Amino acid sequence: MPELVRLYIRHVFIGLLLGAAFTALLLWLNVANLWHLVTATREGPLAVVMLVVFNTIVFSGVQFAYAVMQMAEKPGRGGGTRAPAVAPEPAPVTVRQTSGGNRSDRAGVNFPRA
Repeated sequence: MPELVRLYIRHVFIGLLLGAAFTALLLWLNVANLWHLVTATREGPLAVVMLVVFNTIVFSGVQFAYAVMQMAEKPGRGGGTRAPAVAPEPAPVTVRQTSGGNRSDRAGVNFPRA
């Protein structure tokens, strides 16, 4: 089996454990009166299964993303060469002098001249 697939399966299993622990913690702390809702209705076990599945999806996705980002190469210290810094040079600019500035060529405009 490829290494990346094993990595994904491993982190989905870790996400399953985290999702189950998070759901158990939600029920144990009775957040939003979930314990009563789960134990008092007939659909309570289905709600617990859905909580575990959706939390597993979230936690395994985060866990896998973290693992993939940790695989990046660390920046090395020393060695190699640095590209020379480019010194800025002034660019030549030509200025054209017109009579009246930039307001003189507004013959067909519908607003008054300033």
